[in-house]
Amino acid sequence: MAVCSDGPAVEAPAMGHPRTLTRDRTEATVGRHRGTAHPAERRGDARTMMRFDLTDLGLFRHVVEAGSITHGAGRANLALAAASTRIRLMEESLGAALLTRGRQGVSPTPAGRALLVHAREVLAAVERLREEMSAFSGGAFGQIRVLANTNALTEFLPEALSAFLADHPGIGVEVEERTSEEIVGLVAEGAADLGILSGTVDTGSLQTFPFREDRFVLVAARDHPLAGRGAIPFAEVLGHDLVGLDRRSAISRFLVAQAAREGRPMRLRVQLRGFDAVCRLVEARVGLAILPESAAARAAQGLALAVVPLADAWARRDLTLCLRDLDGLPPFIRAFVAQLRA
Repeated sequence: MAVCSDGPAVEAPAMGHPRTLTRDRTEATVGRHRGTAHPAERRGDARTMMRFDLTDLGLFRHVVEAGSITHGAGRANLALAAASTRIRLMEESLGAALLTRGRQGVSPTPAGRALLVHAREVLAAVERLREEMSAFSGGAFGQIRVLANTNALTEFLPEALSAFLADHPGIGVEVEERTSEEIVGLVAEGAADLGILSGTVDTGSLQTFPFREDRFVLVAARDHPLAGRGAIPFAEVLGHDLVGLDRRSAISRFLVAQAAREGRPMRLRVQLRGFDAVCRLVEARVGLAILPESAAARAAQGLALAVVPLADAWARRDLTLCLRDLDGLPPFIRAFVAQLRA
């Protein structure tokens, strides 16, 4: 005796009598002859929905975090056409739009936000599985996702990364530059394993650990009128021409926001990638620069530059590690955190 899920019990087909069918199979067959779909197919039965693989979920996460299918495809190492097709098939299989397309890029719909939560959970679980299984092969394997502000990324992470990666050949580390405020939200959402950000930012319920001490300073040519000053207010610096970092850098966006709070624009004559290039133009008297002291001290070596402290309270920029739950992280990520704190 077989039990039909949406009807009374019926006799299961006997061997040698193929015309004896259960109610579900009969409806499916008749429906197809009439050109209509089986009820389960019409309502998007879960058995035929969500045939997503890990590449789909990883791509969708990258697209949402990048705000762009093009950039998300790049992060997922997929061609744009292939990525677009995968996203379209995901939406078709769900019967719901996952992304809102606009001139400024893409953003998740309510369905997309729900999928993103589960995608991150699945990908994190797979990463934990990979790490645990690697113990049976005699070595650790895995991927660590790190978000860092400009200063941490350029001045402090390279040394720590080189030591860690040399000791853990099976581990990969993906590092992305973000502002400190963005880092808090993304780590809290599970978009990254840990973040390195300014200690002045409210991290909410995240766990935090001290990382490095630093502060913003004014960098000027040695013969500039401000070179011999003591601590100088940022508002006074805004009256001079400036050399800045690329407008997309976390430091550049932070300083523009501070200038806006002063009610004045930054007189940026040129914006460059890299502290070294900025310092060379400062030495050439193109303008002044506001840089982290660690970067200024390194980049100014051998150049005719003066370093002057900023008087503003926000200029103190000690760096902090933030994460959701240290004890809940895989052992290889905990080892990386220990390396950063050493």
